[in-house]
Amino acid sequence: MLSITAPLAYLQQPGLRQRAGEHIKPHARIIRILTSPRAWQAVNPDLSHSLESAGIRWQLEYLHGECTDEAIDRLRAAATAQGAEGILALGGGRVLDCAKAAAETLDGVALINFATLAATCAAWSPFAIVYNAQGGHHHGLLLSKKPALVLVDSEVIARSDVRYLKAGIVDALAKWFELDPYQRHNPGRLGLNLKVAAARQALEVYEQWGAEAIAANQQQRVTPALEKVIDASIVLAGLSNSVQDDLPTPGVAHEIHNRLTHEAELHNLLHGEKVGYSLLIQSLLEHEQADETLLRLLRQYGSPLTLAALNGDPQRFRQIARDLHFPAASAAHLPFTLTPEKLERAFLATVGDREA
Repeated sequence: MLSITAPLAYLQQPGLRQRAGEHIKPHARIIRILTSPRAWQAVNPDLSHSLESAGIRWQLEYLHGECTDEAIDRLRAAATAQGAEGILALGGGRVLDCAKAAAETLDGVALINFATLAATCAAWSPFAIVYNAQGGHHHGLLLSKKPALVLVDSEVIARSDVRYLKAGIVDALAKWFELDPYQRHNPGRLGLNLKVAAARQALEVYEQWGAEAIAANQQQRVTPALEKVIDASIVLAGLSNSVQDDLPTPGVAHEIHNRLTHEAELHNLLHGEKVGYSLLIQSLLEHEQADETLLRLLRQYGSPLTLAALNGDPQRFRQIARDLHFPAASAAHLPFTLTPEKLERAFLATVGDREA
């Protein structure tokens, strides 16, 4: 069976925070806002004025830590107690995932996602990643509730640290590099072909517009290149995640990333930065030598090629390799094998100043 779970509507515009109320009003007039202090500051006072002008009543809640089961439960209970008709998730991946998971079981409560960063495809993707309080990956949720609306203000993205845009590009690039091996080993499957087509289109956008978009972000300017890259990182990458069928295709790099989140020394790295390093490990698993196209892209977008914070400790890498358990049903559909020994060798191959 093939299914596609995608938002009902998507809108990206410069200055959209000033008009958000008119777009939210048809879906909900009483809303619970989940955000972070930094994201709230990035859109205000314009967003607050827009909501008030539209006659929307709202209460504000900050997510100060991780997207945990406890945070999801708190938001669900608060939205219910408020009598909210909608949840507005305003921020980056943790905020968006927490709101998506909370809204999943709230009948009659609309979900509106407002991405203030283009660092992941969380605003679009029908997955929520749940962490423990220490920031370690706990579990993932496949969601069935479709966001009523996904909003992106390209002016807000342009004013954010360029590091987030680079990380989002790498996270989206991962869809291509993770899905391509599955497709080569399982040709002719419609669902997989749809996933790969969206991922490939994102790759083409980055090849053509990526450098210009990074320059625009550094100059805090909204340009056509930046808008195209935002769409690729949120929509195309998210669309690749939206297609589900009977072939399980978890990304190897993302599974490696999930294990790395349990290393406290790596918590300063963004999601996309850890994914980028994990793509390098995946490439070493498949080819023994890193793919040159991948290396060029990782360097272009500032992805780490070594984990200096772990000091090259072979015992740490050995433990990480042993702890990583890739689903056997999915591994059978890959053209390469994953064993603790191969993983350990790949990790050790990245130790030190890497110029591969």
